[in-house]
Amino acid sequence: MNSISANLNLMIKACEKASKIIIRDFGEIENLQVSRKGPKDFVTKTDKRVEKILIDELSKSKKNYSFLTEETGKIINKNKDIFWIIDPIDGTINFLHGIPHFAISVALQIDGEIISGLIFDPLKNEIFYAERNNGSFINNNRIRVSKKSNLEECLFASNSNGIKSIHPKLNLRNTGCAALDLAYVGCGRFDGYFHNKINLWDIAAGKLIVEEAGGKVSDVRDFKISNIDIRAGNSNIYEKMLKKLDNF
Repeated sequence: MNSISANLNLMIKACEKASKIIIRDFGEIENLQVSRKGPKDFVTKTDKRVEKILIDELSKSKKNYSFLTEETGKIINKNKDIFWIIDPIDGTINFLHGIPHFAISVALQIDGEIISGLIFDPLKNEIFYAERNNGSFINNNRIRVSKKSNLEECLFASNSNGIKSIHPKLNLRNTGCAALDLAYVGCGRFDGYFHNKINLWDIAAGKLIVEEAGGKVSDVRDFKISNIDIRAGNSNIYEKMLKKLDNF
């Protein structure tokens, strides 16, 4: 196994614990699809439970770190410039419909810079992670962005707005999970990704994973927490992709 920091080790352990809840609850979704109450309340509870486990686990040895989470927002502790950025389930609509494509996303930001990122797909048991200047990995194996340079051979991910406005100029997928879209760019499954008006917790870990896998990502620091316009791709197609996105 490659050497990882104590912080990343803590992130992995926290996600592994939280994933047990996700896997168990996902198994219940099928039964709820046919019930009158419906699964939405159930999924909201799962989201909150997963977030609580992550916060509790990460706080055990790092009591002073602050948090930015999808469910709770900002939790300011003694270290005001060190944030755990958490999305307990990215891809909740997939989860809600019993579609097995969602992930936990956790990043560590110090003084405005993401230094560790982890995206954990509990059902496929794929852990994507990266640390600043230390490369990107999936389950201990080094990953790299694709080397493709011809746009016609590339596969891109976006959201439905991206697909409406860019189609049919690029081969596009809308998977419903931004974190995994970026992780997939990092390991070469997708060649590029673009999305407008997205939140920091959706992309913080993925941005670092793409960069450490040799890809290019737009600078998102000016955007603070929400309404972020993100672009990511391998360095051969990044500029060509941006030209296609002129009006997006």
